[in-house]
Amino acid sequence: MDDFRCNRLRLGRLFGVLAMLGGAVFAVSPARAALGSDAASIAADRAHFQASVRVTPHALYDIHEMLLSTGTTLREYAAPGGLVFAIGWDGPAMPDLRRTLGTHFEDYLAAARGNQGGHHHLAAQRGDLVLVSTGHMRAFAGRAYLASAVPPGVSVDELR
Repeated sequence: MDDFRCNRLRLGRLFGVLAMLGGAVFAVSPARAALGSDAASIAADRAHFQASVRVTPHALYDIHEMLLSTGTTLREYAAPGGLVFAIGWDGPAMPDLRRTLGTHFEDYLAAARGNQGGHHHLAAQRGDLVLVSTGHMRAFAGRAYLASAVPPGVSVDELR
């Protein structure tokens, strides 16, 4: 076999192996704190958003509050067992809801598609997920929580 053909075959195999490796890297999802996940992964959100975290302990939960580079404040509420049972946000930009809602993001999209309140307000419940979101340019606020995961004795009005 001539050298040109051998080199072409080797190069083709190399690109094939690199493509498989690249696909495997992108298929692995990073650990992240999301609604319904473990509070220990909040550090992953802090790193992703490049934010500092201030933890405010309450009797029945802790609030992990982050100031994002966009100026938006993101709050993640963690129960004593470590479960992130609610998130809240307010500021000039929406946070990355795909990241913060995690597996519940598709429920959010479905609720947004069926929203009858106009594009400035969303209030919906889809299964266990409760969503309230309002906003317009440079003024967004909202919250999402898992109704069954809110600790007993906590009022949902506390979750902002």
